[in-house]
Amino acid sequence: MKRKSLIVITLLLLTGLGGTYFVYYQNNALVTTEISYTSAELPASFDDFRIVHLTDLHNKSFGNDQERLLSMILQADPDIIFFTGDLIDQDTEDMHNSMLLMQELAGLAPTYFVTGNHEWWSGNYEVLEAQLKDAGVNVLRNESTEIIKEEETIQLLGIDDPAQGSSYNTEALLEEHLHSAAEEIDETVFQILLSHRPEVFDMYTDYQIQLVFTGHAHGGQVRLPFIGALAAPDQGFFPEYTAGTYTQNNTTMVVNRGLGNSVIPVRVFNRPEIIVMTLHSSSQQ
Repeated sequence: MKRKSLIVITLLLLTGLGGTYFVYYQNNALVTTEISYTSAELPASFDDFRIVHLTDLHNKSFGNDQERLLSMILQADPDIIFFTGDLIDQDTEDMHNSMLLMQELAGLAPTYFVTGNHEWWSGNYEVLEAQLKDAGVNVLRNESTEIIKEEETIQLLGIDDPAQGSSYNTEALLEEHLHSAAEEIDETVFQILLSHRPEVFDMYTDYQIQLVFTGHAHGGQVRLPFIGALAAPDQGFFPEYTAGTYTQNNTTMVVNRGLGNSVIPVRVFNRPEIIVMTLHSSSQQ
């Protein structure tokens, strides 16, 4: 009897240890997703241009001074870095992990940031924006800018998340923000949009923006084999837009699974993600 009890206890301990390791690995083992994007509208000088896309850190740390995360970004050798919101978490007043990362990113490559809902819900956005700008990060708020290489141009648009108030109409405010950002764009120039939310993909296609980078969905938090994502913010159960690329008409939207967690503290089969996209001009093919 004692031998059987010992076996049962040992199995329970091993199961517990295995489960603990699995959860830790799923939430801390970073993965880099490589994406190749080709367009005839992309200027030739942007051929092989490399974009690192990050989102939804929620003030999480990956190693001392973000060393594991920064090491993988450095290996990606980016020409530009995009961060699409929820850098901080609404329940965390200490922004050290987040700001340390952004300071380092701005030193690696031109870095562009747009807000997520947690920036607004935190009540600390004004402080955060000032610190980002002091660190050399380009904060885009319902506006556009130009990225120039060898005298050729692409236009980069960035819009605020609509969660500034306690109540808001997501789609109407996003439409207003996107309209403001698009007022000065040249429709003959290749366009990239940074926005936190993927669930309004149809709106992005209506504006005929070629390439959109988003986050917010956390990859569906739990991803099951043959089923996919279980739930995502503002999309509910079995959400449509949670990870990877989606193409409609001439618009491709990239949805990053994100780095950290917030309301639901655990990821399953959904490791924290760095996206590295390499642009290709088909005129160079």
